[in-house]
Amino acid sequence: MSGSICEPNLGDLDVLIVGAGFSGCYNLHKLRKLGCSVKIFEAGTDLGGVWHQNCYPGARVDSHVPLYEFSMEELWKDWSWSEKFPGYAEIQKYFQHVDSKLDLKRDIHFNTRVVAAHYDVEYDRWNVRAENGLLARPRFLLLCTGFAAKEYIAPFKGIETFEGICHHTAKWPREVVPLAGRRVAVIGTGSSGVQVIQEIAPIVKHLTVFQRTPNLAHPMRQTKLDEKGQQKAKRLYPTIFKRRLQTFPGLDDNFQPKDFYSASPEERRLHMEDLWNRGGVRFFIGNYQDILLNERANNEIYEFWKEKVRERIDDPVNQELLAPTNPPHPVGTKRASLEQTYYEVYNQPNVSLIDAGKTPIVEITPDAVVTSDGVHHQVDIIVLATGFDSITGSLTQIDIRGVDGTTIKDKWAKGVYTHLGMTTANFPNMFFFYGAQAPTAFSNGPTCIEVQGDWVTACIEHMLTNGFTRIEATREAEEEWRNMVLSGSSQALFHKAKSWYLGANIPGKPIEQLNFVGGVPLYNSICREKAEKGYEGFVLAEPRTECSC
Repeated sequence: MSGSICEPNLGDLDVLIVGAGFSGCYNLHKLRKLGCSVKIFEAGTDLGGVWHQNCYPGARVDSHVPLYEFSMEELWKDWSWSEKFPGYAEIQKYFQHVDSKLDLKRDIHFNTRVVAAHYDVEYDRWNVRAENGLLARPRFLLLCTGFAAKEYIAPFKGIETFEGICHHTAKWPREVVPLAGRRVAVIGTGSSGVQVIQEIAPIVKHLTVFQRTPNLAHPMRQTKLDEKGQQKAKRLYPTIFKRRLQTFPGLDDNFQPKDFYSASPEERRLHMEDLWNRGGVRFFIGNYQDILLNERANNEIYEFWKEKVRERIDDPVNQELLAPTNPPHPVGTKRASLEQTYYEVYNQPNVSLIDAGKTPIVEITPDAVVTSDGVHHQVDIIVLATGFDSITGSLTQIDIRGVDGTTIKDKWAKGVYTHLGMTTANFPNMFFFYGAQAPTAFSNGPTCIEVQGDWVTACIEHMLTNGFTRIEATREAEEEWRNMVLSGSSQALFHKAKSWYLGANIPGKPIEQLNFVGGVPLYNSICREKAEKGYEGFVLAEPRTECSC
């Protein structure tokens, strides 16, 4: 790993990348091949980004093999997974494999958290400062921080007085947390909450789950994989990776190309049974194309889901809490988790489910979580599965200042403005990945990242070839992009859910669609079209100083 103490100032660079997850690693590899001087500043101690941080019990990916990996043959040809849905430890090993092939770490400074990036108008460069004092002056700044780099903890009264163990899932310690035989509270039933709950329920003395909104989770259908079978399957990998670019979510499945009520009741039932039995995200992605447009159809799909879930829960009260008679929100308007034994957990005598919507948490004492009905739920350990300031929080937590000194946080305080979900006016030569107004939450991560990484690499190559050193989105272009994102979302059912898709989980955050809802193929097509038209919607400027690529 690079040592940053003896190198307080890296000086001028062509490119600085922030973050060494999927997007950071991909862009580093692509830009080095272009001949650029490029470095990564990574806050963590190793590769992986969120997957280096994710080490809470049960953490695993929800895209099946081989979708959640790089499409480069040099990386997949001699790599095999042990499970259809790999866990965090295996994903971390995968990143070490990637490094062994691409030699990435020689250009990465770990333990280097970026705290400020200010644009220097005179020299058309970014002045970037890390928390450890390391400085850099890149021509281009690539923010590969993803959409979940800033955790959110509700301001629970008295949380600082708790004398037991308390961790947010995003900040889970690498050392073993002694959960066995302890009284544990899990606050939150989003993705990480579901994963933790089903993982620890068999070993803890008592588990108390505080649920505000039920998770409309889908069956994972996890299976073990053997190397021989994967080697045979790899004959199709090139086809699978090309197919990722042709489907709405960047996976190998797509919405059924017909409306719900254009199929007979028998056809609909058999189709949903098939999706349910195959598992994964297929129950949503493989469903009928109007699932997010027709509320009546969506309600019928919910009825099917409710029937399947309720038959796994013994207690009628818990049935109503976990799979309510009336849908808490339309299917697909909140991120559904993949589960293995989640619903059976609530049949265990050592598990209690608290309706935190009806009796919210009012205080945390030195040894208990107190709800509004006056009950003190005594616990030894609290797991905060309370989510993230998603999509925008990864960037707004950094002091990023553009041409006129305005911060990205201030610019987006009343609404997000980007062009192509990768750039924003007043912040030249700055690109961000898997973030605001891109397919992000509605797409497979590596697919979206490779689409954006290829586009940015081609853009920088175009600039170098033609003698440009500055590119900036126009105000008109970002207005147009914002309107398209919001208009596309307004036709669907998203507004009927209080979701992080809309920023609704963060008090005071503007409620608006934060993701491009048109799917990966349309997004890729629009981005390519803008480039082919001479980077329409951007202003490119002549160089003031030389770039060494």
